[in-house]
Amino acid sequence: MPPQDALTVAVRVKPGASRDRVGGCFDGPHGPALVIAVHAPAVDGRATEAARRALAAALGVRQSTVSLRAGAASRDKLFLVDGPGPELTEALRRLRDGSAG
Repeated sequence: MPPQDALTVAVRVKPGASRDRVGGCFDGPHGPALVIAVHAPAVDGRATEAARRALAAALGVRQSTVSLRAGAASRDKLFLVDGPGPELTEALRRLRDGSAG
């Protein structure tokens, strides 16, 4: 069970993209998921690590606050973000809606 002071973020990773991009929504097995396209291949966890870094950058948080909760070998992942605030939830909503600047 995730800690009370952590936000669970469902993510759909698209490895092997021409460039890294965060934004959009995918109806995945964990509910509405944020789409993260990464240049890294889906080999030896490289795409997962690239997605973790991209998520941290898109949310404006330190990389150390984002950790993988589930889905290490899947395109559909759950990440935990420690110490979320209301601004983080709003940023996540904008990213999913594709309205982030």
